[in-house]
Amino acid sequence: MATSSSIHVAVVGAGIVGAAAAHFLAAAGARVTLLDASGPAAGATGASDGAVSVASKRPGPMMDLARYARAFYVRCERDGLFRDLFHRRSTFLVARSEIEAELVAKHGADLAAAGERVVEIDRETLLERIPGLDASVSAALEIPDDGHALGYEITERLLRMSRIDIRRAAPVSEIVMRAGRVAGVAIRDELLAADAVLVAAGIGSAPLLGLGEILIPRKGQMIVTDRAGASGPAIDGHLMAASYLAAKRGIVRDNAHIGLVIDPLMTGQFLIGGSREDHRSDHTTDAVTIAAILREALALYPPLARRRVLRSFAGVRTASRDGLPIVGSHPHREGVVIATGFEGDGICLGPFMGACAARLLLGEKPDVDLSALAPQRFVGIEARP
Repeated sequence: MATSSSIHVAVVGAGIVGAAAAHFLAAAGARVTLLDASGPAAGATGASDGAVSVASKRPGPMMDLARYARAFYVRCERDGLFRDLFHRRSTFLVARSEIEAELVAKHGADLAAAGERVVEIDRETLLERIPGLDASVSAALEIPDDGHALGYEITERLLRMSRIDIRRAAPVSEIVMRAGRVAGVAIRDELLAADAVLVAAGIGSAPLLGLGEILIPRKGQMIVTDRAGASGPAIDGHLMAASYLAAKRGIVRDNAHIGLVIDPLMTGQFLIGGSREDHRSDHTTDAVTIAAILREALALYPPLARRRVLRSFAGVRTASRDGLPIVGSHPHREGVVIATGFEGDGICLGPFMGACAARLLLGEKPDVDLSALAPQRFVGIEARP
């Protein structure tokens, strides 16, 4: 492979993962062309909450990777790259029934086993921290080392701080191979020559890589309220209901397509989500789902009744068949690296996974073991030359 000072990398996808990879590739001296099918952060990155959260991850590789990813945010904030964009903020895991309390306790034990700080909060202390919580809240855990960042702001900062060529409205139709190695990408009738290609295009990665049976579109509907105050978060941290943990851990329950998170934004507004609708790739919202989200939110935090809904919106997250992202070198296409399938974890994992992908593209070893995310775990990865 060419040296980092001469290599040309085509990055397909301008969400948070692609933007991070492009930034760190350029910082290493590579020439980078970032290809965006539409506009910046137009996919899942721009339709997500801001939780940089270990608390929300299921046990195993995702929880471990989230700890690395959150530490990467801290480092980037300290170094100035994410200054004023990443903020430390607790996550509160709350339960409103005995069954939910058992789930929260189990999840807390898993977090502690992974090395995470977990603080059990009695009801009186919780109400002091978050006045107005419903009387039905019976148990809560605080994960004090989590944080918050808005994906579209992080993406904009990464691109603004990078010396890269950005091409908008440039949908890639094919990865071009010659003699078993990547030669570039086709954009309509044009061939863009490249020494290496990163595919970080969310659900758009499927047709480029033969992942149609492996990647699953998962729509999420969300709500934004008006401001609860002049500025700053209206409450002391993210509220994450047991329903969200149940969804992440694959537990089937009533109203299973709703996993509730109440995210206090720096503007004083609330971002409330959300639904998990498999095999849905449209961006429409519907009154039934939005009403279900609001009912759950009001049942947990009644002061929301004083807020007005400014808008509702939907985004499409990309999940994989086994629930883990796909990150690594393509097993059959030399010079092609994949970084997709992050579903609702892309904001937390994105910058770190982008940095790891950049190292792979440069022929270097990432800072952590990514073998659990390797593409070759799926026998359906397309093997055509």
